[in-house]
Amino acid sequence: MKKIAAATDIFKPEGEHYFTRKPKSTERPRQLRLFVNGRELYFGTSSGMFSPKKVDNATLLLIENMRLGKRIIDLGCGYGPIGIAAAVARPDSDVVMVEINERAAGLAMDNLSANGIRNALVIESDFFERLVGEKFDTILMNPPMSAGLCRVFDVIEQAKLHLNRRGSLQIVARHGKGGERLEGKMKEVFGNVEEVAKGGGFRVYMSVNAK
Repeated sequence: MKKIAAATDIFKPEGEHYFTRKPKSTERPRQLRLFVNGRELYFGTSSGMFSPKKVDNATLLLIENMRLGKRIIDLGCGYGPIGIAAAVARPDSDVVMVEINERAAGLAMDNLSANGIRNALVIESDFFERLVGEKFDTILMNPPMSAGLCRVFDVIEQAKLHLNRRGSLQIVARHGKGGERLEGKMKEVFGNVEEVAKGGGFRVYMSVNAK
């Protein structure tokens, strides 16, 4: 995949506990743009969600290095940069973007429309909560580390049940702040893990469902 230009913050930011279902902060809209494979993408964002000022470096690292199958899920999609980038990079794929935060999910839906994306949809769900029995070739996640390692460990365990044979789980995290432990958990659950990229203290870990 080609290198991605840095995102631009066109408006101004605010932060909030981003994995709550119903953010209470005043909405402060802004717009970001991102270049993926030579295409300029636009993202509406707001207060009350993860990284509203810019597409964060961890997310950019994952986007630059993701290995995509035909059926893809972006877990905790926020306003949609990973899922939309995946849909653009592989137009023959079907992408599911999952988000618990109602405000972020609404913006992700708007961003799909604004960028003319036809091969993706957004589902409001607490990770796999509303996806019982669904399976994917690729699971992508920039995990909410503030939710705690135990919560993310649980998602890694669930991910194995939602992968097709030879499907992969790909997670980006700061190696020195929990990422090393996520890597260990992925090895425990899948029996394998590979560091496919690193930069700025972040690493992308990938495990393959061999069975």
